[in-house]
Amino acid sequence: MHLENKGGRLTSGVREMELHQTSVPMTAGLGGQGLEGLSNRKPQHGVSRADPLNSDSSGVAEQSCWAPVDQDFGSFLTEWRCHSPLPQFFSSRSEDACFTESTPLLRNSSTENGCCYFRGDNPEALLSTSRRLPADHPEAGTPESSWESVPALWAGPSGEAADSTERREFPVGAPGRLRFSRLRCCVRWLKVTGLFVFVVVCSISFSLYPDQGKFWQLLAVSPLESYSVNLSSRADSTLLQVDLAGALEVGGPSRPGRDEHVVVEVTQAEAPGSRWRRPQQVTHNWTVFLNPRRSDRLVVSRTFEVLSRETVSISIRASLQQTQPVPLLMAHQYLRASVEAQVAVAAAILAAVYVLIIFEIVHRALAAMLGSLAALAALAVIGDRPSLTHVVEWIDFETLSLLFGMMILVAIFSETGFFDYCAVKAYRLSRGRVWVMITMLCLIAAILSAFLDNVTTSLLFTPVTIRLCEVLNLDPRQVLIAEVIFTNIGGAATAIGDPPNVIIVSNQELRKMGLDFLGFTAHMFVGICFVLLFCFPLLRLLFWNRKLYNKEPSEIVELKHEIHVWHLTAQRISPASREETAVRGLLLGKVLELQQLLAHRLHTFHRQISQEDKNWETNIQELERKHRIADRILLAKCLTVLGFVIFMFFLNSFFPGIHLDLGWIAILGAIWLLILADIHDFEIILHRVEWATLLFFAALFILMEALAHLHLIEYVGEQTALLIKGVPEDRRLTAAIVLVVWVSATVSSLIDNIPFTAAMIPVLLSLSRDPEVSLPAPPLMYALALGACLGGNGTLIGASANVVCAGVAEQHGYGFSFMEFFRLGFPMTVVSCTVGMCYLLVVHVVMGWS
Repeated sequence: MHLENKGGRLTSGVREMELHQTSVPMTAGLGGQGLEGLSNRKPQHGVSRADPLNSDSSGVAEQSCWAPVDQDFGSFLTEWRCHSPLPQFFSSRSEDACFTESTPLLRNSSTENGCCYFRGDNPEALLSTSRRLPADHPEAGTPESSWESVPALWAGPSGEAADSTERREFPVGAPGRLRFSRLRCCVRWLKVTGLFVFVVVCSISFSLYPDQGKFWQLLAVSPLESYSVNLSSRADSTLLQVDLAGALEVGGPSRPGRDEHVVVEVTQAEAPGSRWRRPQQVTHNWTVFLNPRRSDRLVVSRTFEVLSRETVSISIRASLQQTQPVPLLMAHQYLRASVEAQVAVAAAILAAVYVLIIFEIVHRALAAMLGSLAALAALAVIGDRPSLTHVVEWIDFETLSLLFGMMILVAIFSETGFFDYCAVKAYRLSRGRVWVMITMLCLIAAILSAFLDNVTTSLLFTPVTIRLCEVLNLDPRQVLIAEVIFTNIGGAATAIGDPPNVIIVSNQELRKMGLDFLGFTAHMFVGICFVLLFCFPLLRLLFWNRKLYNKEPSEIVELKHEIHVWHLTAQRISPASREETAVRGLLLGKVLELQQLLAHRLHTFHRQISQEDKNWETNIQELERKHRIADRILLAKCLTVLGFVIFMFFLNSFFPGIHLDLGWIAILGAIWLLILADIHDFEIILHRVEWATLLFFAALFILMEALAHLHLIEYVGEQTALLIKGVPEDRRLTAAIVLVVWVSATVSSLIDNIPFTAAMIPVLLSLSRDPEVSLPAPPLMYALALGACLGGNGTLIGASANVVCAGVAEQHGYGFSFMEFFRLGFPMTVVSCTVGMCYLLVVHVVMGWS
């Protein structure tokens, strides 16, 4: 297969005619099903179905060089060979590193999210090269020469191609640009070298220390006899970790008068201070309460400081109401670092991960993987290296299954055109007023997330919002951020809306204290209503000086987005065979053609500032004709399956007799819809799954669990408890609510709120049972729920819905960065947590409802 044309190049007029039908779907192609992945169909890659070139001022008639429906792929490639002007470009493709997302397509373009856009204020960016050609160039001064120089403007990440281009064709100001190019190359080299050295060091550290494993000993403790063992200390040991497994409970007894517990005594001789002073025995007591349901199994651990190299004695005795022995499992291991050192290392790893994500040094999935590797290496160095089986068990596969199943459902659902239809209907309901529409979307998202999972709501609402913004020529990024923020706020309103609420309500000890489903939902719902009353005006205030409309004509915006999607499509094709390499080359050729046309459009059109549509009634009919339901039969199937899945979500929350988790329900729903929709091109559906998002969540679960093993979460809980105990008794409840809300919000914005909530519940329960503190448990749990749920809006990775929304938006070509989310999410977090805190103080401190 040869990628060369007969004439070597085409005139600009022919190219203009070729590019007029970029949205025509092709069904003839690979595998007998066609190049649907190469077409510009919006359900596939986020490109508008509307032809972005219809309003060309050149007046060229709309013609197409694409293969018709019944034409085979061979004729399609033949057509491309006849019209592709890029033989020189593809002959040197292996030497040019311009095919990465982070590479700018042009020197005078602005790069955003790995996509290369022309600056709207510099339309002569490309045309200027024709004026700088050598005088003896055969095409100098001709209109076609401006397009022939485009491949030379593609610069690789290392800056070598840009360097050579500047030396040849940019004599004016070349030293400054050359220095900038070298500086960029140097920074890139330092980044790659530093990260590689870091990975090598972590890998070596992880491999030098073997997996010790835990040797569990079976014990049968009873009131009549105790168990004791002597352990020889190690020279490099700092801590001794003791693990117990069995019918245990975290925290104190669930009701007064029950005293079934196990006492673990760790005794060691203190290091002598002088030759004549005898070493004294130091004993640490650890009380673990037993679960009345002997069938439950729980693993609890405690670390004890190793004082000297003397022998350590462990004694276990039980206090039971009956003489029947209770079986337990015990394991121990020595650690080489103190708790403070482990917490410092964990905090440093977490801060490094945030630096990588905030400054976009690497992709967030790779940043989470690097953080996980560093945390595992730290655990190996201190003597607590986990096995591969344990690391895999740390991953929450229920969440990943829920994400994967819902992504499959949404991918098939988008083929029906339902999202376009909903976008037009939302435009009609808002009567052309943008802020009414945004408020409606945020309110509906908040209501749905109160009854559905936040992730499900984001997956369903993000495509609708993107299509609506494309119809109205709005920037989807700001609207999506506002929408996902209110999704997290609405999820805190009920006991099933957010995972921290589910964890709190599912706790058996809290249920025995009267914290049931209805009471928790009623209390949280009132507080979230107050939060919404303050957050909607704040959202309008934050958007006061922001231009939601795109500053360029819709044709230019759609063409830029089309270029980005074609480029992403080319990168997704793996050059495993000659045919795939050829298709990839054709797609990249299409990108160059569209870049040329974009430069021409920017040179022709004047910059326009779009205003709100005053004649929305006259335009709504045209929009409804363009954005109709594409497949009503498939829509009926999708609505049936999706409705059944949502119904099962509700049943799973209210009826524990259904033994299906949310992940299983989503996976089964995806399988049902794949069968009903009769999907043959399964690979196309899989290409639309956000694999980077799933990998990010898997790495994040491992990172959070490793940080928990490094005592970071436990340390935060203990320090919070110490602060509460240090407050005078008459102000202790007020201080406890304030501290729990803000500590939970701060930590939840930095790490996943699920492990933090699970770790804070025992700490708060022990505070409520401490006779010296005597705090009621329900206000503390409400403060924990509000802080953990609302704190997820603080950063991009603070909540699962944020990451999912960013991943889907990035797939459609509208990804937003960490700082873009932070500028809007952090003020909303501060205000919402302040309102929630005031609500709890009024209800529990002023009114005394405890």
